[in-house]
Amino acid sequence: MTTNTKKPITEPSAEQPKSEATPLLGPPLRPGQKPERVIFAHHLRVAGGTVVQPGDTAYLSPDYARQLRGSGYLARTRS
Repeated sequence: MTTNTKKPITEPSAEQPKSEATPLLGPPLRPGQKPERVIFAHHLRVAGGTVVQPGDTAYLSPDYARQLRGSGYLARTRS
C-alpha cells in the first residue's frame, strides 16, 4: 500500500503579499492585522530607501494606509 506524501497546493490569499517582490512597506503589522493592498497617487520615499512611484501598488499595515490616505499619498479607492 502506498501513501500519498505530496502536500496539497494552497493558493496565496489576496490579502497577503504573494512573494518577496511585494514586501510589506512601512511599520510592521500589529497582532491580528492583515496587510492592505493600496495604489499610490503620488511619489513617496519610504523609510529604508524604498521609492514608490504614482500608480504602484504595495501592501501596508491598515494604520499606515489610513495615515497615507489622509495625507493624500494614496488613491481614495481601495483595491
